[in-house]
Amino acid sequence: MTRSLKKGLYIDPRVVQKVDKVKESGKKTPIKTWSRACVISPEMVGVTFLVHNGKDFISVYVDENMVGHRLGEFSPTKKFVRHGGKMAKEQETAATPKTTAAAKPAAPKK
Repeated sequence: MTRSLKKGLYIDPRVVQKVDKVKESGKKTPIKTWSRACVISPEMVGVTFLVHNGKDFISVYVDENMVGHRLGEFSPTKKFVRHGGKMAKEQETAATPKTTAAAKPAAPKK
């Protein structure tokens, strides 16, 4: 379910205050925030945020295309490692020598 149109978009007032301070000072310091649900407004364009993903702060530079989205959408909370285990590693190591040998150019024949 989306938020009611009557209520409007959720924009954290503390984040807006921080954006105003950064724009007034003219410095490019990133804004540290835990407010992942905050919707990006046009005033936030050109500002860098450090959005918390539960463990680390991920740097997010706001573009015009991001307006209307939430800050949390650009800070993934899960890190994909890879599928498989011992068998996948064996296949990967077996495949790498073949690709490197095929990539080398052959010596010219006389």
